[in-house]
Amino acid sequence: MGNQGTTGNLDSRVSLAQDKKTGPAVLFGLSSDPSAQVRAAVAARPDAPAEALRPLARDRDRTVRQAVARNPAASQGNLLRLVGDADRKVRWAVAANPSCDARIRQLMAKAQDKELRGLVAEMEALEPELAALLVGDVSPEVRERLARHTYDPEVLAALLPDRTVRVRKGIAANEQTTAEQRHILANDSSPDVRAALVRAVELDEADLRALLNDRSADVRRAMATSAVIPSHIRQALQDDPDETVADEARRYRGPQIADRPAATPRAGHRRTLGKRFPGKTAR
Repeated sequence: MGNQGTTGNLDSRVSLAQDKKTGPAVLFGLSSDPSAQVRAAVAARPDAPAEALRPLARDRDRTVRQAVARNPAASQGNLLRLVGDADRKVRWAVAANPSCDARIRQLMAKAQDKELRGLVAEMEALEPELAALLVGDVSPEVRERLARHTYDPEVLAALLPDRTVRVRKGIAANEQTTAEQRHILANDSSPDVRAALVRAVELDEADLRALLNDRSADVRRAMATSAVIPSHIRQALQDDPDETVADEARRYRGPQIADRPAATPRAGHRRTLGKRFPGKTAR
């Protein structure tokens, strides 16, 4: 019976911590509750008082610190502390916090934690100096994530000569590439890059025609099953010398773009890169 009573009391304290009508003074009291479940409920509240979140950012329980790390009401001081937390899941939670600012992103971009740097690389509003730092990251995975998610054509151009195939595959999958960059990728030495490209983005007619004769059957098969390949190109693949490619082209019934005139260079063509990324070496 004692256990049942304790459980019931715990449920009521959790409910109190989650109740929108519970005031700041009560929440502050609950922030030192013996139950991590109650403390986590307080830590997750966007209206939790600062004096309650401050000790919870140092809580011994990971789930509590993780809740603070996600909380948009967490102060910059708390987030700076949590981005250096010993537990990786707490650190990663900071990256998803809408209050994560440039100072915190800078710490993340320089962290030893590769996943933390990768999370920064995927952010849309990334400062140019941090993007430049990540372009030269020692981890191909981080550079790939930057290549796949950046909206900056200069960053894409700086990564284009990267020697690691997975990085160039990341660029190939990015819809923000310019027509010039897509042309370069269509002639990439790796069939994996060329296959990723034809699956992801629309290409100029000249590049499509050249890829019809690609030396890799895997690239032509990727074209045959790609949703962004025009119907006239898929129709041409029905006569491919590789029967598997031809069969894939004949059987394809998924969405596809209609025939259209050759693509023109996209707006916002890239500028010169020399000043933004000095001394970039391919990896």
